[in-house]
Amino acid sequence: MRAALIRIGNSKGLRIPKPVLEACGFGSEVELRVEPGRLVVLPVAAARAGWEEAFARGGGKQELLLPDGIRTEFDEADWTW
Repeated sequence: MRAALIRIGNSKGLRIPKPVLEACGFGSEVELRVEPGRLVVLPVAAARAGWEEAFARGGGKQELLLPDGIRTEFDEADWTW
């Protein structure tokens, strides 16, 4: 598919047809990346997108387990039991 660049002030713009926008998952913003010989347009991912799924794959709610026997100067001097 070819598309014409249109003048927008001192810049140029590109009209992207609605079916292409929907197929690519573009919202109101996109990420532009310049690679040798090409301009890559990517949808902007929501902040922390995929974190919940990654957490679930990691085993869900688990406490952080540290190896036994690790002590620091802080443990000896600053903790009162």
